[in-house]
Amino acid sequence: MDKKFSSKVGFVLTAVGSAVGMANIWGFPYKLQDGGLIFLIFYIFFVGLFSYVGLTSEFAVGRLSQAGTLGAYQYSFDSTNKNKTISKLIGFIPLTGIFLIAIGYSVIVAYVFKALIDSITGEIMTTDVSSWFASFANTERSVIPFHLIIIIVAILTCIGGASTMEKSNKVMMPAFFVLFLLLGIRILLLPGAIDGYKYMLRFDTSKLNLNTIAAAMGQAFFSLSLTGSAMVTVGSYIKKDIDIVDSSKQTGLYDTIAALLASCVMIPALSVFNMQQVGGPSLLFISLPTILQNIKFGRIFSIFLYLAVIFAGISSLQNMFEPVVASLLSRYKKLSRNFMLILVGILTFAFSVNMETIDKVGHYMDIVSIYIIPIGASIGAVTWFYILKKDLLLDEVNLSAKKKQTSKWYNIGRFVYVPIAVILTLLALIFKISF
Repeated sequence: MDKKFSSKVGFVLTAVGSAVGMANIWGFPYKLQDGGLIFLIFYIFFVGLFSYVGLTSEFAVGRLSQAGTLGAYQYSFDSTNKNKTISKLIGFIPLTGIFLIAIGYSVIVAYVFKALIDSITGEIMTTDVSSWFASFANTERSVIPFHLIIIIVAILTCIGGASTMEKSNKVMMPAFFVLFLLLGIRILLLPGAIDGYKYMLRFDTSKLNLNTIAAAMGQAFFSLSLTGSAMVTVGSYIKKDIDIVDSSKQTGLYDTIAALLASCVMIPALSVFNMQQVGGPSLLFISLPTILQNIKFGRIFSIFLYLAVIFAGISSLQNMFEPVVASLLSRYKKLSRNFMLILVGILTFAFSVNMETIDKVGHYMDIVSIYIIPIGASIGAVTWFYILKKDLLLDEVNLSAKKKQTSKWYNIGRFVYVPIAVILTLLALIFKISF
Protein backbone atom coordinates (compact mmCIF):
# COMPACT_ATOMS: atom_id res chain seq x y z
CA MET A 1 0.00 0.00 0.00
CA ASP A 2 2.30 2.70 -1.28
CA LYS A 3 -0.35 5.40 -1.81
CA LYS A 4 -1.11 7.51 1.24
CA PHE A 5 -3.40 10.37 2.18
CA SER A 6 -1.63 13.56 1.18
CA SER A 7 -2.58 15.41 4.36
CA LYS A 8 -3.99 15.01 7.84
CA VAL A 9 -7.11 16.92 6.75
CA GLY A 10 -7.72 14.45 3.94
CA PHE A 11 -7.23 11.50 6.26
CA VAL A 12 -9.54 12.85 8.97
CA LEU A 13 -12.27 13.76 6.45
CA THR A 14 -12.09 10.26 4.97
CA ALA A 15 -12.35 8.73 8.45
CA VAL A 16 -15.29 11.04 9.22
CA GLY A 17 -16.84 9.99 5.91
CA SER A 18 -16.61 6.37 7.00
CA ALA A 19 -18.14 7.16 10.40
CA VAL A 20 -20.93 9.54 9.35
CA GLY A 21 -23.90 7.68 7.93
CA MET A 22 -27.48 6.67 8.62
CA ALA A 23 -26.62 6.01 12.27
CA ASN A 24 -26.01 9.74 12.65
CA ILE A 25 -28.92 10.87 10.52
CA TRP A 26 -31.82 8.73 11.66
CA GLY A 27 -30.48 6.66 14.56
CA PHE A 28 -28.92 9.26 16.85
CA PRO A 29 -31.83 11.79 16.72
CA TYR A 30 -34.33 9.10 17.67
CA LYS A 31 -32.26 7.98 20.66
CA LEU A 32 -31.51 11.56 21.70
CA GLN A 33 -35.17 12.56 21.72
CA ASP A 34 -35.90 9.51 23.85
CA GLY A 35 -33.07 9.90 26.36
CA GLY A 36 -32.54 13.66 26.30
CA LEU A 37 -29.53 15.19 28.01
CA ILE A 38 -28.74 12.02 29.97
CA PHE A 39 -28.34 10.06 26.73
CA LEU A 40 -26.18 12.84 25.29
CA ILE A 41 -23.87 12.96 28.32
CA PHE A 42 -23.24 9.22 28.19
CA TYR A 43 -22.89 9.31 24.40
CA ILE A 44 -20.22 12.00 24.54
CA PHE A 45 -18.38 10.07 27.25
CA PHE A 46 -18.36 6.87 25.19
CA VAL A 47 -17.42 8.64 21.96
CA GLY A 48 -14.46 10.15 23.79
CA LEU A 49 -13.42 6.76 25.16
CA PHE A 50 -13.89 4.88 21.89
CA SER A 51 -12.15 7.55 19.84
CA TYR A 52 -9.21 7.67 22.22
CA VAL A 53 -8.71 3.91 22.43
CA GLY A 54 -10.76 2.14 19.75
CA LEU A 55 -10.18 4.38 16.74
CA THR A 56 -6.57 4.93 17.72
CA SER A 57 -5.91 1.19 17.88
CA GLU A 58 -7.58 0.48 14.53
CA PHE A 59 -5.72 3.31 12.78
CA ALA A 60 -2.46 2.18 14.37
CA VAL A 61 -2.86 -1.47 13.40
CA GLY A 62 -3.72 -0.45 9.84
CA ARG A 63 -0.64 1.76 9.53
CA LEU A 64 1.54 -0.84 11.25
CA SER A 65 0.54 -3.79 9.08
CA GLN A 66 0.13 -1.91 5.77
CA ALA A 67 -1.98 -4.79 4.48
CA GLY A 68 -5.70 -4.06 4.86
CA THR A 69 -8.09 -6.03 7.05
CA LEU A 70 -6.83 -9.55 6.31
CA GLY A 71 -3.19 -8.55 6.61
CA ALA A 72 -3.79 -6.67 9.87
CA TYR A 73 -5.11 -9.79 11.61
CA GLN A 74 -2.39 -11.98 10.16
CA TYR A 75 0.26 -9.48 11.26
CA SER A 76 -1.21 -9.34 14.76
CA PHE A 77 -1.27 -13.12 15.20
CA ASP A 78 2.18 -13.54 13.68
CA SER A 79 3.64 -10.92 16.06
CA THR A 80 3.17 -13.32 18.96
CA ASN A 81 3.49 -16.57 16.98
CA LYS A 82 -0.16 -17.47 17.40
CA ASN A 83 -1.96 -20.05 15.26
CA LYS A 84 -0.99 -19.50 11.61
CA THR A 85 -4.19 -20.95 10.19
CA ILE A 86 -6.42 -18.75 12.36
CA SER A 87 -4.27 -15.72 11.50
CA LYS A 88 -5.05 -16.13 7.80
CA LEU A 89 -8.76 -16.79 8.20
CA ILE A 90 -10.10 -14.76 11.13
CA GLY A 91 -9.97 -11.44 9.28
CA PHE A 92 -12.59 -12.72 6.85
CA ILE A 93 -15.27 -12.41 9.55
CA PRO A 94 -15.14 -8.59 9.99
CA LEU A 95 -14.35 -8.18 6.29
CA THR A 96 -17.40 -10.22 5.28
CA GLY A 97 -19.51 -8.26 7.75
CA ILE A 98 -18.65 -4.93 6.23
CA PHE A 99 -19.32 -6.20 2.70
CA LEU A 100 -22.70 -7.60 3.76
CA ILE A 101 -23.61 -4.24 5.28
CA ALA A 102 -22.66 -2.56 1.99
CA ILE A 103 -25.17 -4.76 0.15
CA GLY A 104 -28.11 -3.53 2.21
CA TYR A 105 -26.79 -0.01 2.64
CA SER A 106 -26.67 0.49 -1.13
CA VAL A 107 -30.45 0.03 -1.27
CA ILE A 108 -31.06 2.71 1.36
CA VAL A 109 -28.76 5.16 -0.44
CA ALA A 110 -30.63 4.38 -3.67
CA TYR A 111 -33.84 5.44 -1.89
CA VAL A 112 -32.14 8.68 -0.89
CA PHE A 113 -31.03 9.29 -4.48
CA LYS A 114 -34.61 8.84 -5.70
CA ALA A 115 -35.76 11.31 -3.04
CA LEU A 116 -33.13 13.79 -4.24
CA ILE A 117 -34.23 13.49 -7.88
CA ASP A 118 -37.89 13.83 -6.88
CA SER A 119 -36.98 16.91 -4.84
CA ILE A 120 -35.27 18.45 -7.86
CA THR A 121 -38.25 17.73 -10.14
CA GLY A 122 -40.67 18.87 -7.43
CA GLU A 123 -42.61 15.60 -7.34
CA ILE A 124 -41.96 15.07 -3.64
CA MET A 125 -43.57 18.45 -2.89
CA THR A 126 -46.90 17.73 -4.58
CA THR A 127 -47.73 14.18 -3.61
CA ASP A 128 -48.99 12.29 -0.59
CA VAL A 129 -45.67 11.36 0.99
CA SER A 130 -46.80 8.02 2.42
CA SER A 131 -48.07 6.91 -0.99
CA TRP A 132 -44.91 8.23 -2.65
CA PHE A 133 -42.66 6.23 -0.30
CA ALA A 134 -44.82 3.11 -0.58
CA SER A 135 -44.67 3.32 -4.40
CA PHE A 136 -41.03 2.26 -4.37
CA ALA A 137 -40.37 0.97 -0.86
CA ASN A 138 -43.03 -1.74 -1.22
CA THR A 139 -42.28 -2.61 -4.85
CA GLU A 140 -39.74 -5.14 -6.07
CA ARG A 141 -36.83 -3.76 -8.13
CA SER A 142 -38.26 -0.26 -7.96
CA VAL A 143 -35.06 1.80 -7.75
CA ILE A 144 -32.74 -0.08 -10.11
CA PRO A 145 -31.41 2.98 -12.03
CA PHE A 146 -30.75 4.91 -8.80
CA HIS A 147 -29.21 1.82 -7.25
CA LEU A 148 -26.82 1.27 -10.14
CA ILE A 149 -25.70 4.89 -10.21
CA ILE A 150 -24.99 4.94 -6.47
CA ILE A 151 -22.84 1.80 -6.65
CA ILE A 152 -20.97 3.11 -9.71
CA VAL A 153 -20.25 6.48 -8.07
CA ALA A 154 -19.06 4.81 -4.86
CA ILE A 155 -16.78 2.53 -6.88
CA LEU A 156 -15.38 5.48 -8.84
CA THR A 157 -14.41 7.25 -5.61
CA CYS A 158 -12.27 4.19 -4.80
CA ILE A 159 -10.54 3.93 -8.20
CA GLY A 160 -7.33 5.60 -7.03
CA GLY A 161 -7.42 4.23 -3.48
CA ALA A 162 -6.34 6.80 -0.91
CA SER A 163 -6.04 9.54 -3.55
CA THR A 164 -9.61 9.51 -4.89
CA MET A 165 -11.09 8.70 -1.47
CA GLU A 166 -9.36 11.76 -0.04
CA LYS A 167 -10.36 14.06 -2.92
CA SER A 168 -14.00 12.99 -2.82
CA ASN A 169 -14.29 13.37 0.95
CA LYS A 170 -12.71 16.81 0.85
CA VAL A 171 -15.80 17.81 -1.13
CA MET A 172 -18.52 15.58 0.32
CA MET A 173 -17.87 16.00 4.04
CA PRO A 174 -17.62 19.82 4.16
CA ALA A 175 -20.72 19.95 1.93
CA PHE A 176 -22.56 17.62 4.31
CA PHE A 177 -21.86 19.88 7.29
CA VAL A 178 -22.73 23.10 5.42
CA LEU A 179 -25.99 21.71 4.05
CA PHE A 180 -27.13 20.39 7.43
CA LEU A 181 -26.15 23.67 9.06
CA LEU A 182 -28.36 25.54 6.57
CA LEU A 183 -31.19 23.09 7.26
CA GLY A 184 -30.74 23.57 10.99
CA ILE A 185 -30.91 27.37 10.66
CA ARG A 186 -34.10 27.09 8.58
CA ILE A 187 -35.77 24.85 11.15
CA LEU A 188 -34.63 27.14 13.99
CA LEU A 189 -36.53 30.01 12.37
CA LEU A 190 -39.83 28.11 12.51
CA PRO A 191 -42.28 29.20 15.24
CA GLY A 192 -42.05 26.82 18.18
CA ALA A 193 -38.70 25.29 17.21
CA ILE A 194 -37.21 26.30 20.56
CA ASP A 195 -39.63 23.94 22.29
CA GLY A 196 -38.16 21.13 20.21
CA TYR A 197 -34.67 22.04 21.38
CA LYS A 198 -35.85 22.15 24.99
CA TYR A 199 -37.37 18.70 24.63
CA MET A 200 -34.24 17.37 22.94
CA LEU A 201 -32.01 18.62 25.77
CA ARG A 202 -34.34 18.01 28.72
CA PHE A 203 -32.85 16.46 31.85
CA ASP A 204 -35.17 13.56 32.63
CA THR A 205 -33.89 11.59 35.63
CA SER A 206 -36.16 8.66 34.74
CA LYS A 207 -33.85 8.07 31.75
CA LEU A 208 -30.89 7.41 34.02
CA ASN A 209 -31.04 3.65 33.54
CA LEU A 210 -29.22 0.77 31.89
CA ASN A 211 -31.28 1.02 28.70
CA THR A 212 -30.17 4.61 28.10
CA ILE A 213 -26.55 3.80 28.92
CA ALA A 214 -26.57 0.77 26.62
CA ALA A 215 -28.16 2.81 23.82
CA ALA A 216 -25.53 5.53 24.17
CA MET A 217 -22.72 2.98 24.33
CA GLY A 218 -23.89 1.07 21.26
CA GLN A 219 -24.63 4.22 19.26
CA ALA A 220 -21.19 5.65 20.01
CA PHE A 221 -19.36 2.40 19.21
CA PHE A 222 -20.90 1.62 15.85
CA SER A 223 -21.33 5.24 14.76
CA LEU A 224 -17.52 5.46 14.79
CA SER A 225 -17.36 2.52 12.35
CA LEU A 226 -15.47 0.34 14.82
CA THR A 227 -16.14 -2.84 12.88
CA GLY A 228 -12.65 -4.29 12.99
CA SER A 229 -12.24 -3.55 9.30
CA ALA A 230 -13.13 -0.12 7.85
CA MET A 231 -10.94 2.05 10.05
CA VAL A 232 -8.08 -0.44 9.82
CA THR A 233 -8.05 0.11 6.07
CA VAL A 234 -8.21 3.89 6.50
CA GLY A 235 -5.27 3.57 8.87
CA SER A 236 -3.19 1.72 6.29
CA TYR A 237 -3.17 4.89 4.15
CA ILE A 238 -1.88 7.19 6.92
CA LYS A 239 1.60 8.66 6.62
CA LYS A 240 4.08 7.99 9.40
CA ASP A 241 4.27 11.66 10.42
CA ILE A 242 0.57 11.86 11.43
CA ASP A 243 -0.42 11.95 15.09
CA ILE A 244 -2.96 9.12 15.24
CA VAL A 245 -4.36 9.86 18.70
CA ASP A 246 -5.07 13.49 17.85
CA SER A 247 -6.64 12.48 14.54
CA SER A 248 -8.84 9.92 16.28
CA LYS A 249 -10.14 12.55 18.68
CA GLN A 250 -10.93 14.87 15.75
CA THR A 251 -12.78 12.08 13.97
CA GLY A 252 -14.90 11.43 17.05
CA LEU A 253 -15.59 15.15 17.46
CA TYR A 254 -16.76 15.66 13.87
CA ASP A 255 -18.85 12.51 13.96
CA THR A 256 -20.61 13.83 17.06
CA ILE A 257 -21.14 17.25 15.47
CA ALA A 258 -22.70 15.52 12.46
CA ALA A 259 -25.11 13.62 14.72
CA LEU A 260 -26.03 16.79 16.64
CA LEU A 261 -26.58 18.75 13.42
CA ALA A 262 -28.93 16.04 12.20
CA SER A 263 -30.78 16.14 15.52
CA CYS A 264 -31.11 19.93 15.33
CA VAL A 265 -32.97 19.42 12.05
CA MET A 266 -35.03 16.35 12.85
CA ILE A 267 -36.25 16.78 16.42
CA PRO A 268 -37.35 20.46 16.40
CA ALA A 269 -39.02 19.98 12.99
CA LEU A 270 -41.13 17.12 14.30
CA SER A 271 -41.94 19.14 17.40
CA VAL A 272 -43.07 22.20 15.41
CA PHE A 273 -45.54 20.13 13.41
CA ASN A 274 -46.63 18.01 16.38
CA MET A 275 -45.53 14.84 14.63
CA GLN A 276 -44.59 11.60 16.35
CA GLN A 277 -40.89 11.27 17.11
CA VAL A 278 -39.65 8.47 14.89
CA GLY A 279 -36.36 7.10 13.61
CA GLY A 280 -35.25 5.05 10.66
CA PRO A 281 -36.69 5.27 7.15
CA SER A 282 -40.00 6.72 8.36
CA LEU A 283 -38.17 9.81 9.61
CA LEU A 284 -36.22 10.42 6.42
CA PHE A 285 -38.79 9.45 3.82
CA ILE A 286 -42.17 10.28 5.39
CA SER A 287 -41.96 12.70 8.32
CA LEU A 288 -39.34 15.11 6.91
CA PRO A 289 -40.82 15.37 3.39
CA THR A 290 -44.22 16.09 4.97
CA ILE A 291 -42.66 18.89 7.00
CA LEU A 292 -40.76 20.29 4.00
CA GLN A 293 -44.01 20.42 2.03
CA ASN A 294 -45.33 22.84 4.64
CA ILE A 295 -42.51 25.36 4.97
CA LYS A 296 -41.41 28.19 2.71
CA PHE A 297 -38.70 27.18 0.22
CA GLY A 298 -39.32 23.57 1.25
CA ARG A 299 -38.30 22.25 -2.14
CA ILE A 300 -34.87 23.89 -1.92
CA PHE A 301 -34.32 22.55 1.58
CA SER A 302 -35.50 19.12 0.47
CA ILE A 303 -32.73 19.18 -2.15
CA PHE A 304 -30.27 20.25 0.55
CA LEU A 305 -31.40 17.42 2.85
CA TYR A 306 -31.14 14.57 0.39
CA LEU A 307 -27.96 15.88 -1.20
CA ALA A 308 -26.31 15.95 2.23
CA VAL A 309 -27.50 12.42 3.00
CA ILE A 310 -26.26 11.23 -0.42
CA PHE A 311 -22.79 12.53 0.44
CA ALA A 312 -22.87 10.69 3.77
CA GLY A 313 -24.14 7.54 2.07
CA ILE A 314 -21.55 7.47 -0.70
CA SER A 315 -18.67 8.17 1.68
CA SER A 316 -19.83 5.29 3.89
CA LEU A 317 -20.23 2.91 0.95
CA GLN A 318 -16.78 3.93 -0.23
CA ASN A 319 -15.36 2.83 3.10
CA MET A 320 -17.21 -0.47 2.90
CA PHE A 321 -15.97 -1.32 -0.59
CA GLU A 322 -12.36 -0.22 -0.08
CA PRO A 323 -11.53 -2.65 2.79
CA VAL A 324 -12.65 -5.59 0.66
CA VAL A 325 -10.65 -4.49 -2.37
CA ALA A 326 -7.55 -3.41 -0.45
CA SER A 327 -7.43 -6.58 1.65
CA LEU A 328 -7.73 -8.95 -1.28
CA LEU A 329 -5.21 -6.97 -3.35
CA SER A 330 -2.76 -7.10 -0.47
CA ARG A 331 -3.08 -10.87 -0.09
CA TYR A 332 -3.45 -11.82 -3.75
CA LYS A 333 -0.89 -9.70 -5.52
CA LYS A 334 -1.83 -10.66 -9.10
CA LEU A 335 -5.33 -9.19 -8.88
CA SER A 336 -5.92 -5.73 -10.36
CA ARG A 337 -7.67 -2.91 -8.50
CA ASN A 338 -10.05 -2.10 -11.35
CA PHE A 339 -11.06 -5.76 -11.73
CA MET A 340 -11.71 -6.07 -8.00
CA LEU A 341 -13.72 -2.84 -7.84
CA ILE A 342 -15.89 -3.94 -10.75
CA LEU A 343 -16.37 -7.37 -9.18
CA VAL A 344 -17.34 -5.85 -5.83
CA GLY A 345 -19.80 -3.54 -7.58
CA ILE A 346 -21.37 -6.38 -9.56
CA LEU A 347 -21.69 -8.63 -6.50
CA THR A 348 -23.17 -5.82 -4.41
CA PHE A 349 -25.79 -5.06 -7.04
CA ALA A 350 -26.52 -8.73 -7.82
CA PHE A 351 -27.29 -9.50 -4.16
CA SER A 352 -29.04 -6.25 -3.30
CA VAL A 353 -31.28 -5.81 -6.38
CA ASN A 354 -33.55 -8.51 -4.98
CA MET A 355 -34.07 -6.71 -1.68
CA GLU A 356 -35.18 -3.27 -2.85
CA THR A 357 -38.32 -3.37 -0.72
CA ILE A 358 -38.07 -1.82 2.72
CA ASP A 359 -39.26 -4.99 4.48
CA LYS A 360 -36.60 -7.15 2.84
CA VAL A 361 -33.71 -4.74 3.26
CA GLY A 362 -34.75 -3.90 6.81
CA HIS A 363 -34.87 -7.56 7.83
CA TYR A 364 -31.56 -8.22 6.09
CA MET A 365 -29.81 -5.25 7.74
CA ASP A 366 -31.07 -6.35 11.16
CA ILE A 367 -29.58 -9.82 10.67
CA VAL A 368 -26.19 -8.45 9.62
CA SER A 369 -26.18 -5.74 12.31
CA ILE A 370 -27.15 -8.14 15.10
CA TYR A 371 -25.25 -11.29 14.25
CA ILE A 372 -22.20 -10.38 12.17
CA ILE A 373 -20.99 -6.80 12.65
CA PRO A 374 -20.77 -6.94 16.48
CA ILE A 375 -18.85 -10.24 16.34
CA GLY A 376 -16.38 -8.71 13.88
CA ALA A 377 -15.98 -5.67 16.10
CA SER A 378 -15.22 -7.85 19.14
CA ILE A 379 -12.74 -9.94 17.17
CA GLY A 380 -10.95 -6.74 16.21
CA ALA A 381 -10.84 -5.35 19.75
CA VAL A 382 -9.60 -8.63 21.23
CA THR A 383 -6.98 -9.04 18.50
CA TRP A 384 -5.48 -5.56 18.93
CA PHE A 385 -5.24 -5.77 22.72
CA TYR A 386 -4.81 -9.47 23.46
CA ILE A 387 -3.08 -10.93 20.40
CA LEU A 388 -0.93 -8.18 18.86
CA LYS A 389 2.34 -7.61 20.69
CA LYS A 390 1.88 -4.74 23.14
CA ASP A 391 5.12 -2.93 22.27
CA LEU A 392 4.34 -2.95 18.55
CA LEU A 393 0.94 -1.35 19.10
CA LEU A 394 2.21 1.27 21.56
CA ASP A 395 5.19 2.17 19.38
CA GLU A 396 2.90 2.75 16.39
CA VAL A 397 0.45 4.80 18.44
CA ASN A 398 3.31 6.97 19.73
CA LEU A 399 4.95 7.43 16.35
CA SER A 400 4.80 11.20 15.63
CA ALA A 401 2.50 11.70 18.64
CA LYS A 402 2.72 15.02 20.48
CA LYS A 403 1.83 13.28 23.72
CA LYS A 404 3.15 9.75 24.22
CA GLN A 405 0.76 7.08 25.42
CA THR A 406 1.85 4.64 28.13
CA SER A 407 0.71 1.33 29.52
CA LYS A 408 -2.24 3.25 30.99
CA TRP A 409 -3.67 3.76 27.47
CA TYR A 410 -3.06 0.10 26.66
CA ASN A 411 -4.74 -1.06 29.88
CA ILE A 412 -7.80 1.10 29.16
CA GLY A 413 -8.01 -0.65 25.84
CA ARG A 414 -7.51 -4.08 27.33
CA PHE A 415 -9.67 -3.84 30.42
CA VAL A 416 -12.32 -1.27 29.45
CA TYR A 417 -12.65 -1.04 25.67
CA VAL A 418 -12.45 -4.78 24.93
CA PRO A 419 -15.00 -5.77 27.63
CA ILE A 420 -17.39 -3.10 26.34
CA ALA A 421 -17.05 -4.45 22.78
CA VAL A 422 -17.78 -7.97 24.05
CA ILE A 423 -20.72 -6.78 26.16
CA LEU A 424 -22.24 -4.98 23.16
CA THR A 425 -21.86 -8.13 21.10
CA LEU A 426 -23.58 -10.21 23.76
CA LEU A 427 -26.38 -7.65 24.10
CA ALA A 428 -26.91 -7.75 20.35
CA LEU A 429 -26.92 -11.54 20.17
CA ILE A 430 -28.98 -12.25 23.29
CA PHE A 431 -31.57 -9.45 23.05
CA LYS A 432 -31.56 -9.15 19.21
CA ILE A 433 -30.55 -5.47 19.38
CA SER A 434 -29.41 -3.67 16.26
CA PHE A 435 -27.37 -0.71 17.52
